[in-house]
Amino acid sequence: MVSHDGDELHELETRLDPRLLRALDMVAPGTPLREGIDNIVQARTGGLILIAEADEVSFLFSGGIKLDIDYTPALLYQVAKMDGAIVLDPGAKKICWANVQLMPDPTILSMETGTRHRTAERVSKQTSALVVSISERREVVSLYIEGMKVILQDIPMVLSKANQGLATLEKYRARLDQLSSRLTNLEFLGGCTLHDVLSVLQRAEFVTRMAVEVERYIVELGTEGRLIEMQLEETMVGVAGDKAALLHDYLAEPRDDAFAVALDGIARLAHQDLLDFGRLAELLGYDRKVNTLDYPVSPRGYRILGRIPRLPTLVVQNIVREFRGLDEILAATDPELESVEGVGEIRAKDIREGLRRLQEINLVDRYLQT
Repeated sequence: MVSHDGDELHELETRLDPRLLRALDMVAPGTPLREGIDNIVQARTGGLILIAEADEVSFLFSGGIKLDIDYTPALLYQVAKMDGAIVLDPGAKKICWANVQLMPDPTILSMETGTRHRTAERVSKQTSALVVSISERREVVSLYIEGMKVILQDIPMVLSKANQGLATLEKYRARLDQLSSRLTNLEFLGGCTLHDVLSVLQRAEFVTRMAVEVERYIVELGTEGRLIEMQLEETMVGVAGDKAALLHDYLAEPRDDAFAVALDGIARLAHQDLLDFGRLAELLGYDRKVNTLDYPVSPRGYRILGRIPRLPTLVVQNIVREFRGLDEILAATDPELESVEGVGEIRAKDIREGLRRLQEINLVDRYLQT
């Protein structure tokens, strides 16, 4: 079975590289470096900024003025009035050189047309430096690192995309909660199929990937993205924990190494493969050709026990290890439950009450959905 979604997620497999994310973080609104860059943009002087250890890139230098002075946005603006490149230390705390002519290998392929941008791309391919190229006429700021390029967008545009991403994420989270509630009902009734489990797992991964996309915009927004960051954190509460508990519940072989392999494998899946339930089943240790709609599975109890307030993870593990399944946990007598390490009489009552409340809540939910 394949679950089809909208176009919002089809590009998420091409996530922004972590190196570019770090670069965006350095030049995000609210940082001193961004202030200096904005000053250069507004003055229409253009500029080329190289952020690296000077000793490691000095072989590219021709001429220049050695400064070694503390960085300030005003000083960056002043030295940008000169024609050459500006060299900052890796933390952008010092202006090391100014008016430097950079001489990268001219045989390095570049798709850029302007001299400044072509130099920036070649330097980024020849070194590990972050290169910022500021167009004089078009007021475009481009970041290059190790051959990769990203163009800084206007804050209102990034803010709009971030809000759109957040709205999509909230829609996906609502659907995840619906599927998760349905799975809980089926777990208590003892009627789960592998398809029910994979539907929740697939949706949880969609939510996770959409959150990564929103996080990218938050990095680019810098101080302008605080409100969206708070909304994102609220939307994502419990998702990672529930996904981990789901894997622990339904892995064909409940081993720590199998859990790690499955978790990593799901995160690395291409978007089209994530839509393939056969591929997801295979990652959980089942036959890829199994009919997931008809294949019965039973939870071990991690996910349900994890929803009981103030129940430590270690105690949950001890209970599952003792009874080996949710049905057995529900059927356990008080003395059997109390005898589990870390439980005792008081906690056993809390567990009983927690399970009862979860069953009641899900009975109500099932009634409302019919």
